Amino acid sequence: MSEMLNHRITGEGAPLILLHGLFGAQENLGAIARQFHTQWQVHALDLRNHGSSFHADAMDYPSMAGDVLEYMDKQGLDKACLLGHSMGGKVAMQVALQAPERVEKLIVADISPVTYNAHHDAILEGMMQVDLASVRSRRDADKQLAEFVETPGVRQFLLMNLERIPNETQSKDGPVYRWRLNLKAIDDCYANLAAAPVADAPYNGPVLFLKGADSAYIQEKHKAEINRLFPKAQIQVIEGTGHWLHAEETDTFVALCQQFLTGQNAE
Repeated sequence: MSEMLNHRITGEGAPLILLHGLFGAQENLGAIARQFHTQWQVHALDLRNHGSSFHADAMDYPSMAGDVLEYMDKQGLDKACLLGHSMGGKVAMQVALQAPERVEKLIVADISPVTYNAHHDAILEGMMQVDLASVRSRRDADKQLAEFVETPGVRQFLLMNLERIPNETQSKDGPVYRWRLNLKAIDDCYANLAAAPVADAPYNGPVLFLKGADSAYIQEKHKAEINRLFPKAQIQVIEGTGHWLHAEETDTFVALCQQFLTGQNAE
């Protein structure tokens, strides 16, 4: 892959790479980046087929980990700490399993190294069914998406991917908005994204799994696989949070990450 992932670098210090989840973009971890950049050089990335990064037909964890490693090469980062949420957590795990010598420490936010059942079908169908030719405002798109996605907060998150086409590239009577996401590739490759990371051997570096107390993404039955692939893993639970734990309790999330990254946490 010759194209580099779209990114934003802030702060100075040791490198910390942030990886967002499915249907997301680097902006989703913006509150985290703002708190970390006083002590770290934060690299917030858009993963392939997301945000402003390149589109590609292939989408699986080895390929996405390869994108991150290529980014590190081009930025001259021999080694970095990685923090990934949800799908980004699986990418981060894959980087550590694929190239353990490149990962100083690993933080995985509310995801396990296991295969999950499909549960984004309605979202994908809804986004692909939006008639962009008839959309003249985000409200128009929201009304169409509401037929498939009931929760307003989820729709608001998804509609962050709707961008206005620059006036100079709009065609007469053509669409005004477009999706930044490569929805076709995500839909075609969804089974790959639900799958577990690929591993030939465990990652023996320090790993912190952060679980939202009200989320079911990290379960008791997953702990054996977590310990098999990440023998030095520890799991901490943030009370009163779900899958979006980093947004729901940002200060607690950042404090636990900082303790782990600086070696102040109890083993």
